[in-house]
Amino acid sequence: MNRRHFIKNSSLAGLGLAFYSNTSYGATDFPVVRVSADKRNFSSPAVEETITRLKSKIKDPELAWLFENCFPNTLDTTVHYKVENGKPDTFVITGDIDAMWLRDSTAQVWPYLPLAKKNEDIRKLLEGVVRRQAKCLLIDPYANAFYTEKGNSEWTKDLTDMKPELHERKWELDSVCYTIRLAYHYWKTTGDTSVFDADWSKAMKGVLRICKEQQRKNSRGSYKFGRNTFWSTDTVPGNGYGNPTKPIGMIHSIFRPSDDATIFPFYTPANLFAVVSFKQLGEIAETVLKDSVFAQECKALSAEVKKAIQEYAIYNHPTFGKIYALEVDGFGNHLLQDDANVPNLLGLPYLGAVDVNDPIYQNTRKFVLSSFNPYFFKGKAAEGIGSPHTLVDNIWHIGLVMRAMTSTNDQEIAAQLKMIKNTHAGTGFMHESFDKDDSSKFTRKWFAWANTLFGELILKIEKERPHLL
Repeated sequence: MNRRHFIKNSSLAGLGLAFYSNTSYGATDFPVVRVSADKRNFSSPAVEETITRLKSKIKDPELAWLFENCFPNTLDTTVHYKVENGKPDTFVITGDIDAMWLRDSTAQVWPYLPLAKKNEDIRKLLEGVVRRQAKCLLIDPYANAFYTEKGNSEWTKDLTDMKPELHERKWELDSVCYTIRLAYHYWKTTGDTSVFDADWSKAMKGVLRICKEQQRKNSRGSYKFGRNTFWSTDTVPGNGYGNPTKPIGMIHSIFRPSDDATIFPFYTPANLFAVVSFKQLGEIAETVLKDSVFAQECKALSAEVKKAIQEYAIYNHPTFGKIYALEVDGFGNHLLQDDANVPNLLGLPYLGAVDVNDPIYQNTRKFVLSSFNPYFFKGKAAEGIGSPHTLVDNIWHIGLVMRAMTSTNDQEIAAQLKMIKNTHAGTGFMHESFDKDDSSKFTRKWFAWANTLFGELILKIEKERPHLL
C-alpha cells in the first residue's frame, strides 16, 4: 500500500496497552511489546549486548524501555536475510508497507553500522543491503520502492514506466544518494570492497546517468509521472514532468523524501546530499574501481551542483538573514518551509552536507524552528516539525529526533528526549506523526525508520553527552 493509506489516527484501545506515557512507572511496570525472540526476523548478539549496556546506563526506566524496543526494531521485524549464489542478500521492508524503499532501508540499518567492524553477522547483513540496493537500481534507478521479487502493486496504472518488481516509481534524488551513503560508509567501516563488483559499478553509472539527465540542460529527460488521485501532492503537474525550471546545474527531484511531489523541482536538501554523495562515489571509483573517467565525472557533478546551490538556493530572509530554501526553480522562486522527512533542512549536518556551525545553516535552523515555518507546530503534547504529507498540526518523531541529533545544546537535546518520551502514546515505539495536542492520535504504529533513528540518537548521546542519560 502507499503511505497515504496510513494517514489514519490510531488509538491506544487498538493496541491493547493499558497505560500511557504521561505517568511515571517503575522498571517492572512496562509491558513487553518487543517481538518475542522466537519470532524475530534477525538476531545479533552484538545488538543484544548494546541493549543491555544502554539499559544499565539510562537512568530513566521509560527511556531505557523505549531504547530496548526501538533500537532492534528493524532487525526484529523488517529484514529478510538470505544467502544467494554465495552472497548475502538483505531485503528490508519499511514496516507497515511490505516494500523496500531505498532511502528507508539505508536509514533503518544505519545505526547498526558501527557494529559491523567486529561482528560478522551484522557485516553480512549490511553487505546484503548494499547488494540488494544495487539490484534494485539495475531494475530501475528512477524508482523509489521495490518488491523482493515481482509483486502486485496497486500503482501499476500510474502513468510512468512501471515494472512488475516496483511498488512505486517516484523519482526522489535522495533515494540514490542514500544507496551511495550506505555503500561508502560500509566500505570505510569494514574495509570490504567485494560489494563494489560489476553489478554495483553498473548500477552507480546508471545513477550518474539519470542525475545528469535530471539536470535537464537540453531536454526534460525520459522520466515522467502521473497518478489518478485526489491528493494533489501524489501526482505531478506539467504533463508529468513537474513545474518549469531553468537549467542551473541543480538536479531535479520530482518527489520529496515524504513521497510528496515537489512544488519547485530543485529540492535543496537532496541536492546538498548529492554534493556529498557524488564526491564519495568519486572516491570509490578512483580508489577501488580504478576508473578515473567515472571518478572525474562524479566529482565534476558534485562541484557543479554545489556551485548552483550557492548561487540559486540561498534566500535572504528579512528576519533570519541568509537561509537555505527548501525548493527553488532557478527563476528566482523559493519555497520557504521545512519537512520532517530526511534529507531536510534541519538534518543537513546529520548527512554531512553542511557543518553544524555554518552560519547559513544556523540561520536556517532558527527559521525552521520558528513560527515562520508553516510546518512547525506547537501544542499541548509537543512542539516540532511536521510535513504536508500528514497535513497540519501533526508533529513527526523523526523531526524531534533529528532536532536532537543536530543540536549542540544540552537543554535542547534533553527537551527533545522528554517530548519523545511523552508522545509514544503508551506503545513503546516511535510513530510517523502525532497530533500536537494529543499524542494518542497518531499515524503509522509500525515505522521502523523512526524507531531505529531514535536508537541511533541514544547511542550518540551515550558517546558524546552521557550525562544526559
